[in-house]
Amino acid sequence: MTATDPLLEVDDLAVHFPITSGVLFERTVGHVRAVDGVSLRVHRGETYGLVGESGCGKSTLGRAILRLVDPTSGSVLFDGTDVATLKGEPLRRMRRRFQMVFQDPLSSLDPRQSVESLLTEGLRAHGLSKGGEADHARLTELMDAVGLPAGALRRYPHEFSGGQRQRIGIARALCVEPDLIVADEPVSALDVSVQAQVLNLLSRLQRELGLTYLVIAHDLAVVRHVSDRVGVMYLGGIVEEAPAGELYSDPLHPYTRALLSAVPVPDPQVEDDRERILLTGDLPSPAAPPSGCRFHTRCPWRQADRCDTERPELRVPDGAGPEHRVACHHAEAIRDGRITRHEVAPEAVDQSVGTAPAAPEHGGSLTEFLGR
Repeated sequence: MTATDPLLEVDDLAVHFPITSGVLFERTVGHVRAVDGVSLRVHRGETYGLVGESGCGKSTLGRAILRLVDPTSGSVLFDGTDVATLKGEPLRRMRRRFQMVFQDPLSSLDPRQSVESLLTEGLRAHGLSKGGEADHARLTELMDAVGLPAGALRRYPHEFSGGQRQRIGIARALCVEPDLIVADEPVSALDVSVQAQVLNLLSRLQRELGLTYLVIAHDLAVVRHVSDRVGVMYLGGIVEEAPAGELYSDPLHPYTRALLSAVPVPDPQVEDDRERILLTGDLPSPAAPPSGCRFHTRCPWRQADRCDTERPELRVPDGAGPEHRVACHHAEAIRDGRITRHEVAPEAVDQSVGTAPAAPEHGGSLTEFLGR
């Protein structure tokens, strides 16, 4: 395979959580469509950024790719192997090649284990341990790679700052020498100055080790800083995907344009003169998503012909780059000014099928992750 071959290929992936009712006789009355028909490619050595507002399904997508959540349908090809169909020992062995950096650096580390114990656990689980002195030397080198002193191996997670704990999380992911790292909001809980340090660390490790990243975030500035390509999610699906520079300079989907218009610009003149798009209404429930385009209930460019009846395919619009895809029936007309913005009247959201349950959280000991 060449460097341009996809390392990760996700095709029509869906993750639906059942909504149940009843006490004695439990029955399924609906589903929360957390991820609903997502397809994407991540090439070797690149960073793919996944952005969207809270509740759009991006974290569930990352967990489904790593099989922390079982997919309802679709395929997840990792280096040619469909991870979605693996079970037992084959899945455990494959997990050495992809790891996760969790959003909360404290809850994802076992407070009863020292840093050395946390890291050695992964080595032993995958048969990479070479014994006491050899393992200690390897972990000391790993600590240096993530910017921590060797003495940190003897300490416990509560003895570190948030930024240091996130570095430990990165070290835990790196200790088994993976090819892909899924970083779920890796800097959202950190101070701005510490965010820059962690992001620069991730970039340096990628250059030195040839890593591939899937970075999940809601901060558009963070994604722009680290990503080669960016996918924008809304209500369980990807609505736009493009190289980072092209997406930020020429967004085509109305939702992407609204997101970027909310990012502050340091130049006060530009900030005063630029287009601002304020979305009206609440995010619809993933238990009862709108028909047609999922965004049509909040879209200022909504049209009467297809928007509320036909779900748009992710396609390359006319005049865009070959890697720029957008799920909008009228992307070209909006870009060329042939369709103008209008006021959006808030619509009532149908909650009749139930309340969306929270996606399961995964943290704690590495044994839980490696032994699933």
